[in-house]
Amino acid sequence: MTSATAGQEPGSSDSPATAGGSRSLRAWEQVVEWVEQRILSGQIRVGDQLPAERELAAQLGLSRSAVREAVRTLQANGVVRSSVGAGPSGGTTVTAVPHHALTRLLRLHVALANFPIDDVTEVRVVLERLSASLASRHAGLTALRRMRETVERMDAEGLSREDFNALDTDFHVAIAEAAGNSLATDLTVAIRESLRLPILAGFKASDDWDSLNAMLRREHHAILDAVEAREPDRAAELVEQHIRSAYERMPSLHGQWRGVADA
Repeated sequence: MTSATAGQEPGSSDSPATAGGSRSLRAWEQVVEWVEQRILSGQIRVGDQLPAERELAAQLGLSRSAVREAVRTLQANGVVRSSVGAGPSGGTTVTAVPHHALTRLLRLHVALANFPIDDVTEVRVVLERLSASLASRHAGLTALRRMRETVERMDAEGLSREDFNALDTDFHVAIAEAAGNSLATDLTVAIRESLRLPILAGFKASDDWDSLNAMLRREHHAILDAVEAREPDRAAELVEQHIRSAYERMPSLHGQWRGVADA
């Protein structure tokens, strides 16, 4: 484990002052930017310690409170952990971002960015095609059993739209998690989770819920059959058809912006 050095003096070309050249960064954002730049350049790696609060504040020409705010932000995002005390166990250490933290951040960004639902759907198609294909190759017995149990629970009579939507989300998340590619999984889960409420709104707005429900269940069974049969191309095609047909059957979502449908 090594300790990262603050390097350049404030005011140099290495000291962040603007965000994309559009506005001045607040003091704590400058510290976050300093850390981000060094992570991206490889100067700071997992296990490295950031300079002590007093040292980093002095070298960047910022207050210690700005450094503390930056560290709190980085810690909340899972980038660092802070420990009290001296020696290797103390200080602020760069950590590998846990998958759940990355997924949470992505989900929130998608939910708050007001992307058009059409755009989110297109990205979802690409990601879920990949997930279904990979799951067909890599899913173990436990993952397949989870998918099968979820699909069978969706077949229950009298299931509310809310419960159906929760199981629908669980099924797509289960496929993503069985893919065996952590980045693809995180991206897929974030997109699908961000659509949980808009899709529920589409279910509630449907004037023929029984027909839509039956179609979705048939398509889920077909996708699962392809995954269990280890047919990646067929699974990918079926999941794309499923996403597009469901979207077409929920016209209340057409032209919406992510966030508007949640209101």
